[in-house]
Amino acid sequence: MRTEQYFKDKVIIVTGASSGIGLASARLFGSLGAKVVMAARSYDKLLSLSPSVGSPENVLCVRCDVSAESECRTMVEETVARFGRIDILVNNAGLSMRAMFKDLDLKVIHSLMDVNFWGTVNCTKYALPYLLQAKGQVVGVISIAGYSALPARTGYSSSKYAIRGFLDTLRIEHLKDGLGVLVFAPGYTSSNVRNAALTADGSAQGETPLDEGKLMSAEECAERLAVGLEKRKSELILTGLGKATVVAHRLFPRLTDRLTYKFIAREKDSPFK
Repeated sequence: MRTEQYFKDKVIIVTGASSGIGLASARLFGSLGAKVVMAARSYDKLLSLSPSVGSPENVLCVRCDVSAESECRTMVEETVARFGRIDILVNNAGLSMRAMFKDLDLKVIHSLMDVNFWGTVNCTKYALPYLLQAKGQVVGVISIAGYSALPARTGYSSSKYAIRGFLDTLRIEHLKDGLGVLVFAPGYTSSNVRNAALTADGSAQGETPLDEGKLMSAEECAERLAVGLEKRKSELILTGLGKATVVAHRLFPRLTDRLTYKFIAREKDSPFK
């Protein structure tokens, strides 16, 4: 189990901190005594949520669109100016989609790669010197879709695969430097990500096709993330279904393709129909 001692006074940046896993993680880290930097595009929303994370001296809210390199650099600069260091970077900001590739405006994939992949790269690039100084940790929140592809989510799966490749390479490059690199792969988690998912023309889906009440909560996901960080794990795959899917994809790829097709075909308003 995670302990308060591990996180106390650590400086932790969480992107996408205005909802879902990001907000739950920020609140958990704050409750464990960390100094938390909450980053998201919705600055006013961050300010309204920050009291639930910690006291004003221990929480910094920064408006940051992670797809903009300059804003990621500014976020890191503001963090160091305020707290003097960076111990953990949680790259959580993300965007999803739901549409068949044949129907897709390519701007949707560009958007997902800009936020999910380039957002992770941008933030990591500018935080890395400070993380190396602290022998700290960088996290990429991906998905089971970053191991086993999900149909009708071409841009989403592609971006999550790309994040995994980037972070796995970064880990090897800094194998002797004390840098911890965690690829964190939740399964289906209750959040706003499916409501905000982009459709074929780039508009928001507006509603989730899943029963969110039956999914892992963002709070439980944050707890598992904290445990993975404390144990300095390199990879953490959540849920029994998620672990089974990753193993099946490696051992029985064609069977996994067929089962995945059937699973997505049963979704409400499935793109296959």
